[in-house]
Amino acid sequence: MFRFLRRRIYTSLIPLFVVLLGVFFLARLTGDPTSLYLPESATQAQREAFRATNGFDQPVLTQLLDYFKGVVQLDFGQSLRTGEDASAMALRAFPATLQLAFATMFLAILGAVIIGCWAAYRPNSLADRISSLLSMTAASIPDFWFAIMGVYVFAILFGWLPTSGVDSGMLSWVLPIATLLIRPLGVLTQVVRGAMVSALSAPYVRLARSKGAGDLRVVTHHALRNAAAPALTVAGDLMVGLVNGAVVVEAIFGWPGIGKLMIDAILQRDFAVLQAAVLLTAVSIFVLNIVIDACYALLDARVRDKVKV
Repeated sequence: MFRFLRRRIYTSLIPLFVVLLGVFFLARLTGDPTSLYLPESATQAQREAFRATNGFDQPVLTQLLDYFKGVVQLDFGQSLRTGEDASAMALRAFPATLQLAFATMFLAILGAVIIGCWAAYRPNSLADRISSLLSMTAASIPDFWFAIMGVYVFAILFGWLPTSGVDSGMLSWVLPIATLLIRPLGVLTQVVRGAMVSALSAPYVRLARSKGAGDLRVVTHHALRNAAAPALTVAGDLMVGLVNGAVVVEAIFGWPGIGKLMIDAILQRDFAVLQAAVLLTAVSIFVLNIVIDACYALLDARVRDKVKV
């Protein structure tokens, strides 16, 4: 297992390097931030002093080397907008994104297991067909469309929920989580249903039934355990998608997470904050993928055998 994890860490370094390189150049495509932070009346000397203070007067290669030096030291500099440490701003915003993502994934897994097992236990029934239709529809709805419609219907039209922010307590969670929940719930329900249909027709399930095992025990102790591996893989990919999708959702709902921080940094050309936020997000995604692969190896004996080899 240690060799497996070490190999996965090594293979993650190249994509991480590409992400860091990409965010450096893409951030600078937005233009010189000097015009945003100095008034039009600023003199040329003041503009040159601002560029020199923030290193924008240096050649691109020098800026790139300083950037990677900062990455190694976890020092991205100060925010142009607030003067705060960029790394501290990213670390302060990230827990809000994780709370949103984990709460959404918990509800998606819980709902998918209940609906998927229920549909698989009665394949081709009316309930199975309805759940399949609804799950396919849910998996096809874009997050931003549901977010906009949710705000219009539940916040503006009826006034039941807040439009943005976190000042309304638990009500502030409803629309962001519902927006992020729709697609993972639809996808996971289809995966759980398909895996459970295969598991319930397996020989070991028939053997358990012949020994007098009840329906609930057959589903929970035999079929569901073996159907967990493919569902876990998909859930991991969806979790990564939730962290990425939170950028749009947080911007729409004003959720104070890493996604909103990125959007604000892009609009304000706050390079240091953007780079710190992207690095933190990328590292968390790579760590999450490694954890999922390790869990999958523990669940699936075939993967464990490959790891030992």
